[in-house]
Amino acid sequence: MFWLVLLGLGCFAQTAARADATLDKIKERGVLVVGVMLSGPPFGYIDPTTQEQRGVNIDLAKSLADHLGVRLETVPVTPPTRVAFLQQGKVSLLLANMQWTQDRSEILTFVPTPYDEVGGAAVVRKGSGIKEWANLKGKPVCVSQGSNFTKPLAEDYGAQVKGFPSQPESLLALKGGNCVAAVHDGAAVKLMVEDKKSEWGEYEIPIPNDLIPSPSVIWLRKGETDTQAALDAIVKEWHRTGWLIETAKKNRLPLSPLLNRLHEQFKAS
Repeated sequence: MFWLVLLGLGCFAQTAARADATLDKIKERGVLVVGVMLSGPPFGYIDPTTQEQRGVNIDLAKSLADHLGVRLETVPVTPPTRVAFLQQGKVSLLLANMQWTQDRSEILTFVPTPYDEVGGAAVVRKGSGIKEWANLKGKPVCVSQGSNFTKPLAEDYGAQVKGFPSQPESLLALKGGNCVAAVHDGAAVKLMVEDKKSEWGEYEIPIPNDLIPSPSVIWLRKGETDTQAALDAIVKEWHRTGWLIETAKKNRLPLSPLLNRLHEQFKAS
């Protein structure tokens, strides 16, 4: 955690002289436009009964808009489109299942305080014989395009990684036999496989440890330090009050060790 805060502060210091206009525009227009992923519970999905957007990403976006005193507008994004939508100004920020990586931090600005931590889990058909990440060597593995799981799967475990435009398409490819495993955010696929009413009764998540657990952060266009500082204060308040923990419980999102640790840290300060 300490290294992440230092990195974020370093990013802030390097660009502090270039104040961005995004925060002013948000307040002038009275609307916050957030790019969100709607690939499934618990992060983002369409409620089949009400047709409303629900999930952790939606709750976080609503809270940001409330804190800024503006109206919320959400724009659905996918792994291949989310960075482009942000850089082209179609959205003001991303809450899009996009964990921190060094490569991403070089082209975008991020809010230094993470709001969660997520790692990858491998969904496989029962009886596949896969019990650990090393068992994926030389085997086709499905992921979403632009996933931060691609590099470790290929470089550390020798998997043949296949990228698909979205999580649902990757999982459909798994069902179709195009890969032996599909690797996605652990919280999402674990909830899916554990659902007794789902179509995933013949599948399991046999590998006990998540792949590269990484901080979940809010992403902004490069150099947007005013917006970065305003949102960082909100995220710290989420942690201090325990709101993030309650939001996770409400959405059946397993509590990461980071959530409890940051709650105690900011509550004490």
